[in-house]
Amino acid sequence: MPRTGPNWSAEARGRSRLGGVISRERIENAVRRGSLTVLIAATVGALAWVLWPQQSATPKTEPNVPLAVVPGTVLKAKECGEPATRPFTPKSITVRNVAKNAEVLALPRDSNNVPQAPPISAAGKTQFAWDEPTLPPGSPRGNALFNAHTWPDGTALGNRLLEHLQVGGKIIVKGKHGAELCYRVTKRTVIKAADGSYEYYVKDGPPQLALIVCSPPRLGPGNWQNRTIWYASPITADDPV
Repeated sequence: MPRTGPNWSAEARGRSRLGGVISRERIENAVRRGSLTVLIAATVGALAWVLWPQQSATPKTEPNVPLAVVPGTVLKAKECGEPATRPFTPKSITVRNVAKNAEVLALPRDSNNVPQAPPISAAGKTQFAWDEPTLPPGSPRGNALFNAHTWPDGTALGNRLLEHLQVGGKIIVKGKHGAELCYRVTKRTVIKAADGSYEYYVKDGPPQLALIVCSPPRLGPGNWQNRTIWYASPITADDPV
């Protein structure tokens, strides 16, 4: 049977007021605990951000760094791309399938005013001779005169030139301080040694390289019946190489 009357109502109201007070205290405590929890979480988050910064969503832009040259490679100017613009003393000659940077000797004329050849030796058969009293490569006119040996055993520069250097072939002449001049063979001719050659000694024609070697038949030691001569014109920077 439900309890009624003033006494019950007062008691009930007292309990109700007490419950309300308790509930408010619980709510306030919960709020305080929640605020403390949020504060702790925010502090931990801030510390984590400082100690372990996150990567930005936008990737960093790396500075432009030049690519490294692959080991074993060398950067160099295009071959024949910067031909010499003034006369120079030749130091080496390269001819494909014949010689690479073969030494050039600057030699005077002999007692008969004839251009001298390299010495007859193991070294001499691998060298070119340049007729120093006449014109150097890079001269505006005339022939720069070169020669080389031909040996009966086929092992000298002259032998390889006879076998490999044809019209259209390239001759690369180098000097000191990067001086370089490339030539394209325009003519190959054979003459009798006894007849000589005025054309070989021309000084007032267009600039050329003229290269002469002994050629078969061989008549005896140091005596070859013919001479083979190559004439070559300078290759300019605009010419295909």
